[in-house]
Amino acid sequence: MIHILQQAEPVLRELAQDVPVTDITSPRIKKILTDMKTALDSQSDGVAIAAPQIGVPLRIFLVSGAVLDMIKYEKNELDRTVPDMVFINPTIDKLSKTTEWMDEGCLSVRYLYGKVKRATKATVTAYDEHGKKFTRGGSGILAQIFQHETDHLDGILFIDKAKEVEELKPQQQ
Repeated sequence: MIHILQQAEPVLRELAQDVPVTDITSPRIKKILTDMKTALDSQSDGVAIAAPQIGVPLRIFLVSGAVLDMIKYEKNELDRTVPDMVFINPTIDKLSKTTEWMDEGCLSVRYLYGKVKRATKATVTAYDEHGKKFTRGGSGILAQIFQHETDHLDGILFIDKAKEVEELKPQQQ
């Protein structure tokens, strides 16, 4: 079982290190990606995860295929087989000037939620799991995820920026 670390863990406050491009397709990185996917899939409310959240101080994050599928669904582009998207050594190249206070939570800050001011559009350049460089833009929740996960890679938790933070425990069934 892969555990998602909680906010007191020092690795969550470290600046994550770049993955050498020649290592991207290595068995070690493949294992880290598998562990990240396993951890993310174990959380019904998870939309993305960064490597430091499983104790690995590398610049990697995953965005759940479910989120990408939801975005396609909103555009009437149905495709229920959208894979998780891998971002290795991501850099945010562009943020919109337009910002909004967005509701936010985190798998490493259970069960706190608050509002964080985020750009409504963001563009990221990264490498995929095959070592291919790509650029991806996003708006709304995807732009928010790009910013949240990049913060993780810089040792920043959403509660460092949030206002109106409150604890919302899951309802017992």
